[in-house]
This record gives sequence, C-alpha cells and structure tokens, in this order.
Amino acid sequence: MQLTTPRILTFIVSLILALLAIASLYMRIPTIGLWINGHRFWMMVAAYVILALGVVMRGL
Repeated sequence: MQLTTPRILTFIVSLILALLAIASLYMRIPTIGLWINGHRFWMMVAAYVILALGVVMRGL
C-alpha cells in the first residue's frame, strides 16, 4: 500500500473539525456550540478518519 499526501481541502476540513472540537473545551462557541459540546468526541474521530482516508486513498 502506498501512502499519498492528502489534498489541501481534505487537510483543511479535518483541521477545522479538530480545532472546533478542541476549542469547545476552552470557550463557548455561538450558534453551533451546544451541538459541538455534545458530539466533541465524534468530531475528533471524524477529523482523523477524514485525514486517514486522505492519506490512504489517492485523490481524496
């Protein structure tokens, strides 16, 4: 299996999800904050899965 570099868009989406989950630990996020607080763990899982798929799959 050959690993590839993820596209910039894939990396940015993963980064945004992870940063929102981490930021919800330390500050109140308006509008979507309640949903993020309830699903923080799954947002981090989704961020890592998106990034892992970007590395494993070509063109993602």
